[in-house]
Order: sequence, then structure tokens, then C-alpha cells
Amino acid sequence: MAFAGVLSDADIKAALDGCSAADSFDYKKFFKACGLASKTCDDVKKAFAIIDQDNSGFIEEEELKLFLQNFSGSARALTDKETKAFLAAGDSDGDGKIGVDEFASLVKA
Repeated sequence: MAFAGVLSDADIKAALDGCSAADSFDYKKFFKACGLASKTCDDVKKAFAIIDQDNSGFIEEEELKLFLQNFSGSARALTDKETKAFLAAGDSDGDGKIGVDEFASLVKA
């Protein structure tokens, strides 16, 4: 698992179970439930690197859509509505993507 050593499987499962229905994803609840909100800056940066699948240094809309699948391959994709809300919450500089500092702020919100 990509998050081994950072997050527990049980916490990840609980977080994913909490947003299994379409349009039920809430990033604040998710980050708390999976335990990422209470992790160190280094752990949050490791999580960012996993989610930034193209290694561009940013999480773009397509990567956000597949956000949950980084935690479990069988997880659903975010809906367009969830993806746009997630991006809007994290994109503090308005460039249409989420950088590592923006992601850290989102996780700790």
C-alpha cells in the first residue's frame, strides 16, 4: 500500500467508508478520519507526492478526481462536483492546481 508507514489500513478503510456514496466526500472529515490531519509536515509531503501521480509538483483536477483511489484501488472516483469543490478549497492562489503548501494547508484545516 502506498501509505504504509504513514497511515493505518484501518484508518484508511474507515475514511473511505465514510465517503463511499457519490457526493459524500468532505476533505476535512476524510483527512481527520484517515489520520493525515494529525501527521507531521513530512508525512503530509509524502502523501502529496503519492497523489501527485505525474510528479509535476502540483495536484491537478484529473489527479483530484482519482484522489480516493490513491488510498485504495477499489475506491470510487470523485464526482465532478466533489472534484471542483476540493480544487476550489485547496487552490488558494487561483492557478487551477494545488501545490504542496496548499495541500498541507488543506490537510491541516
